[in-house]
Parts: sequence; C-alpha cells; structure tokens
Amino acid sequence: MHGSRPVYENRWVNLDLVEVEPPGVERFEHHVVRLHHVAITAVIDEQQRVLMLWRYRFVPQQWGWELPGGIVDEGENAATTAARETEEETGWRPTNVEHVVTYQPMIGMVDSPHEIFVARGAVKVGEPTDIEEAGTIAWVPLADIPALMAEGKLMGSGTLVALLHVLASRPTAAP
Repeated sequence: MHGSRPVYENRWVNLDLVEVEPPGVERFEHHVVRLHHVAITAVIDEQQRVLMLWRYRFVPQQWGWELPGGIVDEGENAATTAARETEEETGWRPTNVEHVVTYQPMIGMVDSPHEIFVARGAVKVGEPTDIEEAGTIAWVPLADIPALMAEGKLMGSGTLVALLHVLASRPTAAP
C-alpha cells in the first residue's frame, strides 16, 4: 500500500481510498471499508448444545440464529470481549474460553478482523444486560445446526465459521 486517504468516517464504518500496487500489477486506487475488530463465542454445554440468540436483523430483513459477540474495545483483549459480550447478551458467563481462529470475512474489500472463540461450559449469572442485542436466548442442540444452516437460519459469518469449527472438531464414532 502506497497511501490512504479517508473518504467517509463515523463510529461504525470508515471508507478509505488506498493506493496499492500488488505484485505484477500497475499501481491503482481501491476503496477499503474499515469496520471494527470483533469477537464471537460458541459456548458449548455438557449436553452438546450451543448458546444462541434468535434475532431480527434489519439489513437482511430477517430473523435468524446468531452466536453472542461484539466489538473489541480499544485496549481490550479479544478473549475478554468474547466473555463480556456473551455475558451481556445472554446472562451466561462462559468458562474455558479458547481462541480457535482469526479471519477477515471479505478479504478483498473490507478490513474487519473476526476472532472466534469456543467455550466449554457457562454459568448463569443473571439476566442479559444488553437487552437490545439479546433477542431470544436458547441452548440449541449441535445436532440441529446442519439443518438450521441448510434452511438459512444461521446469520453472520462469525456464527457460521464458529459452528463449522465446532462441528468439524467433534469426535467421530468408531466404526
């Protein structure tokens, strides 16, 4: 990258015009959307259920299941964010929070690091404190996840990446 200038900025989204010169390509300008760094948590209980939120999202104008998560505050560790957001949105405090992957959901145009965590267990500590984000809280059996995915009922790349990781990591039964 040879330079960058802001085109639009607010607390949720920034749009920059950057000058780039990828290997073997002439220098050109490209728009880059810069969003927040986020942390998302799949909390799994001893009954092989995942803690999820049934929410309405106005951008796609649909209801769907999501994992708890949110913006990593300035100076905050992403694992701390993962635990904090889970507790604020669900009233459950996750235990044994483990980082599994960091990825960019739209690598060619959007800069928004997504950190995925898995927690094994949670303790109910009260009601959600972030009512706007809470929606309906439920423990969804992992066995139901493939059907929910096929029906388009799982929303957001963080939810999909985390749940695909959990499903792929499950021990398989011996033949």
